[in-house]
Amino acid sequence: MSRGLDKETLEMTLAAIQEFAEARLPQTRLLELDARDEFPEETVRAMCGADLGIQLLFIPEEYEGMGGGAFDVYRVCEVMAGIDLGVATGVLATFLGCDPIVFGGTEQQKKRWLTRIAREGLLMAYGATEPEAGSDLAALKTTATPVMGEGGKVTGYRLNGNKQWISNGGVADLYSILALAPGGPTWFVLEKGAAGFSHGKPEDKHGIRASNTAALSLSDVHVGADCMVGEREGEGLIHAQLVFGYTRLMVAAFGLGAGWAALDRAIPYSAGRIQAGGPLSEKQGYTHKLIVPHAVRLEASRAFIEETADRIDGEEGTLNTEGAISKYLASEAGNMAAEAGIQALGGYGYTREYVVEKIKRDARITMIYEGTSEIMEMTICRDRWQMHLKTHGRYYHDQARRAEELHARQPGVGADIAALGSHALAELMEMARLQRLTRHQHILFRLGELIAYAEAACSFARRAAAAAEGRMNPKAPNRFGPGALAAMSRIFAREAAMKVATEGIRWIGGASGAPSELEKRLQLPLICQAQSGGLGDMDYVADVLYGRQST
Repeated sequence: MSRGLDKETLEMTLAAIQEFAEARLPQTRLLELDARDEFPEETVRAMCGADLGIQLLFIPEEYEGMGGGAFDVYRVCEVMAGIDLGVATGVLATFLGCDPIVFGGTEQQKKRWLTRIAREGLLMAYGATEPEAGSDLAALKTTATPVMGEGGKVTGYRLNGNKQWISNGGVADLYSILALAPGGPTWFVLEKGAAGFSHGKPEDKHGIRASNTAALSLSDVHVGADCMVGEREGEGLIHAQLVFGYTRLMVAAFGLGAGWAALDRAIPYSAGRIQAGGPLSEKQGYTHKLIVPHAVRLEASRAFIEETADRIDGEEGTLNTEGAISKYLASEAGNMAAEAGIQALGGYGYTREYVVEKIKRDARITMIYEGTSEIMEMTICRDRWQMHLKTHGRYYHDQARRAEELHARQPGVGADIAALGSHALAELMEMARLQRLTRHQHILFRLGELIAYAEAACSFARRAAAAAEGRMNPKAPNRFGPGALAAMSRIFAREAAMKVATEGIRWIGGASGAPSELEKRLQLPLICQAQSGGLGDMDYVADVLYGRQST
């Protein structure tokens, strides 16, 4: 994948999106769309047309796009989610719909469809999920039956089946449809209006009500053989796997944007809200519960998102596990931040006018689409379990030692505490191996959560060190300076290490019947000692967030 846009072009793109939203999607209109459960099709088409051309970002330059990279897409998705997650989903659906073509199409197919999308701003839908299969793409029932021409040559296919929860399902111009051909799961590109193809009414959803979500029905829908992506059967799941790291990064950015949208409403509200003789912003009981921890978790997820995006742009591979960790961390953090946003505004937060309740309803989808949080936990643990076995238990001990080396160079970024968490994780996984605890699905899922936290703590320490040393990606946002990032990293490292140790004792020790033995192996006393200074760091971060302290 291309390294993408230069900093100036990216900043111009982000500014153009914000200007478009201010003019066409003011808060009053977004609230009306939410109340009416209405997809603003004309506005989204304008975003993907001459008015803004946002679709150009993810189309390679050779097909008349801008050739944006993963880092650029993350920045755009975060900004879009901060405006409205429903509208952002309508745009994301076109991103997703294109992916099978971008990653699996022939050169002729890419020129045929990607160039049209660039020129005409066509909307796409990604037709993978089915009513009974959910996240399990391998269980699809939609079929693609070959149509034979003269000489036994396949001239086309007839598609039969149903798709469920399809974003842009009722409004798209083009559809990527995953179907089971004789050679295996295969992607096809279908144009709207095809005979036998129909969509259901828009789903009445809990959130993202400004997006269009509809079921698709295919009854003997004919497509030409040239509409089979890659023109080879059986590569559909391969094409899907190629983009999971990338697409889940987009959803992670959505969680990040939604979470900050909630906090960015709670922070100024609390600065002006007087309770018991002073503003809420000066009360620890408020800031240290409802603001600071959520800002820290969001920035920890940002660190992992940015690291993964840089690696994807550096062509290090599909990074599906890293994409899963990014999505898991950011979607969970975004939902917790949005929930806290409601509590932070009290009764006002529970009303539509103040928006945070809408953000909470919208953010909830990020824990479901592109794979649920539970699927992410399983994906994370399954991969890292294999790494634990392949390295004979050294994988997380090695990560810890790299963190210790970072601490020697930059002692203030919390890398030493992150190292304690990684060492503890290595011991947990070895105990799970020796006791054969991975036969318990719940243990696998809980390990997936602990892995995500431990890896994020190390990633955040690296980001804080890069900020201190002037090595940050120039396209990264600069909301927080080196001092604030270091304090946030220390806070998160303490949380991650304590979570790994205590949850590990709870679940691994509980399943093995040896929790007391684990305390020593996990270095729990050292992890407890590392909590020293935590309250002071939270005070400092609160001062930064409220502008009482420079970053």
